[in-house]
Amino acid sequence: MDDQELKRRAHDLDVTVWIGKSGLESVVDELDDQLSTNDLVKVKFLRAARAGSSTDEKAADLADRVNADLVDVRGHTAVLYR
Repeated sequence: MDDQELKRRAHDLDVTVWIGKSGLESVVDELDDQLSTNDLVKVKFLRAARAGSSTDEKAADLADRVNADLVDVRGHTAVLYR
């Protein structure tokens, strides 16, 4: 599936993972479980999670940790695909 099709599918998805002050470590297992069930997952980075780096950097790091592809980052929301 190409990136355009994935972005189109992700448009109507609701955010199911929120990353806050606890950081990435606290959501890796949950995100991994969700990606096992659903091939696309939308993740929101709250202000406390973004301290010191960009959403793009955080999203790329998270995608590496769960062996997923980073489809898109818009604002503070990322879409991951596996």
